[in-house]
Amino acid sequence: MRQENFAVMMEFLRARLHEDKTVAQALKPGKNQDVERLRDRVLADIEAKRRLMDWVEEYPQALKDTERRVSLHGLTRQVIAGVSQDLRTPVIYELVVAYADHPDFHPEWKPIEVGDQDEPGADEPSARSRAGNRVHQNR
Repeated sequence: MRQENFAVMMEFLRARLHEDKTVAQALKPGKNQDVERLRDRVLADIEAKRRLMDWVEEYPQALKDTERRVSLHGLTRQVIAGVSQDLRTPVIYELVVAYADHPDFHPEWKPIEVGDQDEPGADEPSARSRAGNRVHQNR
């Protein structure tokens, strides 16, 4: 993926998360606890997506900027940080596709499903197998 297209996709996703947060925070649950739980879940989901975006975009640099400790935790951070950005960017494709109906969504961001039709077994493939069978148009 070209770096400038990745930056546009990240900017698009940040804007959608900001919109989602604004709408969720505007919900006034009143006596309905289900609305309150849903609002809290949406806000937690937004924060989780932002952390994933930070990991994809910035985590390796942040690790280089901090003091490395010799510990299991430090070693784990080094291994995670060593994952190439090319291997981390599919995370953003999976997050951004949720906004495919938005007018600013770029069609090339949409994954192309590759045949699961002939696979024997369950009617609905698992999330892991679906993700493994996606090809992104802009690679």
